[in-house]
Amino acid sequence: MTLIIREAVPADIAAIHGFILALADYEKLAHEVKADRATLEKYLFGPRPMAEVLIAEREEGPIGFALFFHNFSTFEGRPGLYLEDLFVVPEARGSGAGKALLRRLAQIALDRDCARLEWWVLDWNAPSIAFYRSIGARPMDEWTVQRVDGDALRALAA
Repeated sequence: MTLIIREAVPADIAAIHGFILALADYEKLAHEVKADRATLEKYLFGPRPMAEVLIAEREEGPIGFALFFHNFSTFEGRPGLYLEDLFVVPEARGSGAGKALLRRLAQIALDRDCARLEWWVLDWNAPSIAFYRSIGARPMDEWTVQRVDGDALRALAA
């Protein structure tokens, strides 16, 4: 079966939302999902898109996605791509869809003169970590992620 990697269009919102819910369930974080179709449509396809999505598709329809956006490295003086989410449905894992999505992201990064492509992975997700190592990704163990959200974000902004 032919695998196609394509840019998402507004008609893909239901599939994108479904992939986000499935990923959250896999990561045991379904209780944290606040995104709905209307919000996704606004921020992915509205007047000022905040992120982009690639769809992995076979004849039967979408089987995975990658949601990404630009960041910027002050040290490099160049943009980068940040991969927020990569997900392939369980029945299509091992088919090359995940690697094809990452390959397309690497091509986009190079086409846009990005210095790097980066993402996070949960510590317990051994299959994904092994996959990422197999394509040459390396951990950034010396860095610790920091986050301000919810009430703390509102308090900081006040």
